[in-house]
Amino acid sequence: MQLDIFHLYPDLLNLYGDTGNIKCLVKRAESRGITVNLHNFSDDMKEDLTEGDLFFIGGGSDRSQQLVYRDFLEHKDVLKELINNNKVVLAVCGGYQLLGREYIDKDGNVLPGLGILDYTTKSSDKKRIIGNIIINTTLDITPKTIVGFENHGGRTFSKYEPLGSVLVGYGNNENDKIEGVVYNNYIGTYLHGPILPKNPHLADYLILKALQNKYDIESLKPIDDSIEMKAHKKVLKLYG
Repeated sequence: MQLDIFHLYPDLLNLYGDTGNIKCLVKRAESRGITVNLHNFSDDMKEDLTEGDLFFIGGGSDRSQQLVYRDFLEHKDVLKELINNNKVVLAVCGGYQLLGREYIDKDGNVLPGLGILDYTTKSSDKKRIIGNIIINTTLDITPKTIVGFENHGGRTFSKYEPLGSVLVGYGNNENDKIEGVVYNNYIGTYLHGPILPKNPHLADYLILKALQNKYDIESLKPIDDSIEMKAHKKVLKLYG
């Protein structure tokens, strides 16, 4: 089996160690004998997105998001079709905001997003949301907890199924007590950290869903998660 992973704009969207998510996916797949082809997709290096099985979009500054927005406009319809056809996409923080309909700044100006998903992010006069976060996920994975670190000024409002309910922290905004978005095999989230190394069950969920679009498999071969789960449980112990 082989897995084609696309890292979208790694040069512009890579805050808070989000490249660790790619390293985690590659390591966990290769540990099971799965051949991984890693594709970096950027403004000066374009590959056919339809060849991808799993896509990752990280966080970035406002300026970086603007640059990505301008460059990616011509490709957004392809990514939207891929998401509608159950391809696996993980978008974190700035990438999460970018795929939404719009961003409303502090002055009320509406800045268009890529419009791939129908949710809105609004800037807030309140302080940034920063700190450790623990959620109880809606995904069919074990354990049900997902841990991470959030650092965002925007507040996102969505009617999609959330990634989970907030146990510790804030999530999408101060009021809803939910975190992230799930639509088909798309996951948008504010969890940095990076999110996957401390949540190997989530990484495996993404890998399995991507492989199931190509192969007749029901599960992944187990591998040793003791170190990863130790980090996961440490967060639960300290902040749960």
